[in-house]
Amino acid sequence: MLFHTWTFALFFGITWAVFMLVRGSRFSNPWLLLASYVFYGWWHPYYLILILFSTAVDYWCVRAMDHFKPVDSTSGGHGRQIFQSRKFWLIVSLVNNLGTLGFFKYAGFFVQNLNSFFNSSGLGWTIPSPDSWMPFGWEYLLPVGISFYTFQSMSYTIDFYRGHLAVERSFIRFATYVSFFPQLVAGPIERATRLLPQFSESRPVDFRAVSTGAYLFLIGLFKKLALANYLGLFVEQVFAFPEDHSTADLAAATFFFAWQIYFDFSGYSDMARGIARCMGFELCLNFNHPYLAGSLGEFWQRWHISLSTWFRDYVYIPLGGNRAGPWRLYANLFITFLVSGIWHGANWTFLVWGLWHGIGICISRLMSTRMDIRFPAWLSVPVVFVFVWAGWVFFRADSMTQAVYIFERIFSGGWGYCHAPVLMLALVLAVWVYQACSEMPVCRGVMEKEWFQAFMAVLMIVYLFFGAASGGAFIYFQF
Repeated sequence: MLFHTWTFALFFGITWAVFMLVRGSRFSNPWLLLASYVFYGWWHPYYLILILFSTAVDYWCVRAMDHFKPVDSTSGGHGRQIFQSRKFWLIVSLVNNLGTLGFFKYAGFFVQNLNSFFNSSGLGWTIPSPDSWMPFGWEYLLPVGISFYTFQSMSYTIDFYRGHLAVERSFIRFATYVSFFPQLVAGPIERATRLLPQFSESRPVDFRAVSTGAYLFLIGLFKKLALANYLGLFVEQVFAFPEDHSTADLAAATFFFAWQIYFDFSGYSDMARGIARCMGFELCLNFNHPYLAGSLGEFWQRWHISLSTWFRDYVYIPLGGNRAGPWRLYANLFITFLVSGIWHGANWTFLVWGLWHGIGICISRLMSTRMDIRFPAWLSVPVVFVFVWAGWVFFRADSMTQAVYIFERIFSGGWGYCHAPVLMLALVLAVWVYQACSEMPVCRGVMEKEWFQAFMAVLMIVYLFFGAASGGAFIYFQF
């Protein structure tokens, strides 16, 4: 069920109306949970089994951590001590979440690569494809949003283990937190410490909450339909047959993909935040003008913020962060970005994309801290963007062979003629200038005025009505 469809409009209209009637009562969370399961089951009913299983395991693991206390060593039974260990139940949660995610996301990738190795080595072995032994006759499809709700649920068990929050005794409330439909399939990835308490409160829903939520949704809708889908027309054409296009076309397609994925993903996040706000819930900001970043570190503080901070708090810091010396710091950064690349998908291109940013962030930090090399903003912003733009080649390419071909073509010269529409470039530049202005205090004050937002809303509605590109699922649904 896509946000920009009439099906979702009907679904949300009913969900919102009933929620407003039961808001503040004991029926509000059950209603949201039912709506969220209908929303998720719309993609594939069998996927409900996965999210319910993941939710139940994490709920009971935390209940077990809360219930079992360390026993005295003289009380007998080493096995009993293991089962009464908080760490044991944390490991159960992590193994279940990461195992489920690993199977559905990477089993096919490993089987395919192993079979290719067996064929090339002449062994003649063949491992059956996972879709041939999936239960319930499933097609082997990556369950929508599994990477997002898995990480969201894991944050609850990890934060409870660290003592950052209290046990949630209501299964309905916890299940609603894991499956909350606005951000279920593509984030932002919320933390239990921030979102879970909101399901225990009677959220105020007034005209301002609904109007600002609707405005956020409209911004996201505009980003998706009028910008991301429009840029995607050229991007898809070029990447489908890169050998048939000039070097200039390949460079332009990669440039426009950088903006397409930003508009697509940030558009979804804006729509999710807008929908949640209309019901009185606040989701975290997930994008903050990332292409205005003056360093790679700043880029990752602005891009997919909920995921970046998740990896920081649950991967980078547990590895030791910057506490174990400079070389260990670089190793931890490198490992964190490598894991981030793997998280994005079962393809060597994502692994190389993670390595690209891992190497880049280490070099960037080394230059700024050890060599004291710094660039002025007018130079650092385009330099960072060019680095990120080059990395998108690997992210977008279908295979490493295609990525290397495009990369070599772009950096080999002889660009030729670019067939990209001038309107695409004009739209991107206009957005870039608009974002730069919005970070200036004087301009920001004007842009936050209600009359300015109303004016922008009218412009977006007119453009959507007369000139928006159509269709298309959100890019990050595949992750």
